[in-house]
Amino acid sequence: MTRPQASATPCPVMRTVDLVGDRWTLLILRDAFDGPRRFGQFQRSLGIAKNILSDRLAGLVAAGILRTEPAADTTAYLAYTLTEKGRDLFDVVIALRQWGERHAFAPGEEYRPLIDQTTGDPLQRLAYTRPDGSPVRPDETAVGEPRLIGAVAL
Repeated sequence: MTRPQASATPCPVMRTVDLVGDRWTLLILRDAFDGPRRFGQFQRSLGIAKNILSDRLAGLVAAGILRTEPAADTTAYLAYTLTEKGRDLFDVVIALRQWGERHAFAPGEEYRPLIDQTTGDPLQRLAYTRPDGSPVRPDETAVGEPRLIGAVAL
C-alpha cells in the first residue's frame, strides 16, 4: 500500500503531521519555544545525532517554521528562531505537553510544568470554547465539507 501524498489531501492533520509529526521535529520545536537556539544547543539538549538534527532543522527552515539568523553574540554561528508560522504551533506543543502531564506519568511522579512568566503559575489546560464561552467537547464536532482556505462559510 502506498502512502498518500500529504499535499494531495484536504486533511489539515495529515498535512501538519507530514511537516512536524516526527519525534525529533516535535522535540526541536519544544526547545525552540525557549528562545533562539544554536545547532549545538539543540544537539546537547536532545542528544540527537548531528545528521538527524541537521536534516530536521533544514526541513523546518524549508517549511518556513524556523529561520536562521546570525547569533546574537556576533560569532559566525547561526541561531534558529521560530517564524510566525512556527509560533502558531505553540498550541500543538502545549496540547502534547498537557496530554503528557495527564497520561504519560505515574501518580506521584515528578514533571516540569510550563509556567506563565507573568503570573508564576502553570498554564491552564487548553480548552476550546464557543463564542459564548461554553466548552466544545469532541463528540460535538464533525469534519466539514472541503472549502477553500480563507473562504467564508455561508
